[in-house]
Amino acid sequence: MKKLLEANVAYGRRRIAQVFGDFCELAALAIRNTVDLNCHAEREERYARIIGEYSSGEALRFGEILGKLTEHLSGDLSDVLGQLYMSLELGSDDMGQYFTPFDVSRMIAQMTCTGFEEVLATQAFITVSEPTCGSGGMIVALADRMRAAGFNYQKQLHVTAQDLERTSVHMTYIALSLLHIPAVVIHGNTLTIEVLDSWYTPAHILGGWCGRLRAREAVREVAASTTTLAASAAAPELLAPLPAAALPPDPGVDIPLFDFDFA
Repeated sequence: MKKLLEANVAYGRRRIAQVFGDFCELAALAIRNTVDLNCHAEREERYARIIGEYSSGEALRFGEILGKLTEHLSGDLSDVLGQLYMSLELGSDDMGQYFTPFDVSRMIAQMTCTGFEEVLATQAFITVSEPTCGSGGMIVALADRMRAAGFNYQKQLHVTAQDLERTSVHMTYIALSLLHIPAVVIHGNTLTIEVLDSWYTPAHILGGWCGRLRAREAVREVAASTTTLAASAAAPELLAPLPAAALPPDPGVDIPLFDFDFA
C-alpha cells in the first residue's frame, strides 16, 4: 500500500500527505454514499473533484489500495491506516499528531477496558466514546479484545468517535466501516462541542442503531424517574407510587446502562 501511494506522488507533483489524505477521503466518501442518502449529490461532486486531479492509472491505484486494506482487515484486527500514516512519516511535531503503535493500543485495551464481560452477560450491547479518535486504533484494539473474550463486536458494541482533524475522521470511518462496527464518527471539536459533520458507518445504518440508542435513552429516563419516586417515598401522601401500567413497554431488546469512555 505504501508503494502504491508513493507512486501517486507523480515524481514530486504532489506531496505524500496530499495523496494519503485524498485516498482516505475518496474511500470514506465511496463507502458513505453506498448507505447514506443525505447530501449524497454533494459528496459525489466532492469525490469527482478529487479524483479528477488524478489520471486513470492513478485512480486505479487508489482502488487497489482499498482492496488490499479490505483484505487485510478481513483477517486481522489492527490499525492498518495508522501504521501506514506513520510509515509515511506524516506525524506532526507542531500538531502533536502521532498514532499509537497498535501493540501499545492492544495493551492499553487489555489494562483499561474492563467490566464489559459482566455487562454483556445480561445486556445486548455496550457503548463506547472516543473523543480524540485519531486513526481509530484504540477502538480496533477494544474490538480485538472483545473478540478474544468471545463477544461479537459487530453486534454488541456501538461507538461514538470524534476528531477535529478531517483525515483522522476519514481514517476512523474507513476502519470501522470495513470492520462492520456500528459507529458514528463525528468531525468536530470535542472541547467546544462543535459538530461539522457526522459519518454513520454502514453497520450503524443497516443495523437500525438510531432506534436502538433512542430506546436505551428511554429506558434511562424511566430509570431516573423511578429513582426520583423512590426518593420521595418519605412523603407518600404528596406523591402516589407510579403504577406499573404507566411505564412504557419493553422496547424489545435488552438495553444496557453501561458506557465506557476512553477519555
